[in-house]
Amino acid sequence: MDVILNFFHNLTDPNWIINHGGYYIVLAIVFAETGLLLGFILPGDFLLFITGTIIAKPEALIPFDDHLHNMIFWEVMIILAAVLGNMVGYWFGKKSGKYLFERKDTWYFKKKHIVQAKDFYERKGGGAIIMARFLPVVRTFAPIVAGVVGMNYKKFMLYNVIGAVIWVGVLVTVGYFLGRNPWVERNLEYIVLGMVAVTTIPVLAKMIFGKTKPTDEVTANGKTV
Repeated sequence: MDVILNFFHNLTDPNWIINHGGYYIVLAIVFAETGLLLGFILPGDFLLFITGTIIAKPEALIPFDDHLHNMIFWEVMIILAAVLGNMVGYWFGKKSGKYLFERKDTWYFKKKHIVQAKDFYERKGGGAIIMARFLPVVRTFAPIVAGVVGMNYKKFMLYNVIGAVIWVGVLVTVGYFLGRNPWVERNLEYIVLGMVAVTTIPVLAKMIFGKTKPTDEVTANGKTV
């Protein structure tokens, strides 16, 4: 547990990230958080913000010699990682939907989340994929559920790409411009902790205290009875 806590603490330190894989560790985490079932524990939002602050550093000119080209290059790379992650999540949901509905509830996966996600899709349509990008935990399960309920793949990919572009573009760009501010650099850890609290606490509260009707049952095709 101490190793895990230290890892997450280190992810708030731009210098540690630079010395332990740099942008490549960011690509791996974004892919895992948006494509793997256990990826919901990973810190995508504030990591994108920190990536922007790293790009703004004078010593972080990789692979180009100016900050603007580096920001565009790494934003494109991270967007690709996010899109591929969602594609893997969709494929996993499509292939394992029946298994997911038949397995027993665990601490990290409950069938009621499938019901809630399905209702979310019905209310928000394809925009649910875009909105999910900005919600911790939800962005991990959203593409999986999209595959489970059989969302049209072309429609899914359209919103997958749009959501990734907005999510990465906004957070990395904001981090890039704010990262040049001395006050932000001095208080980066507190800013990150605030971002984590603001984005995560509401979602965790919904997961813990949110309830579905006790009569709801879910079938393998995603329908409730």
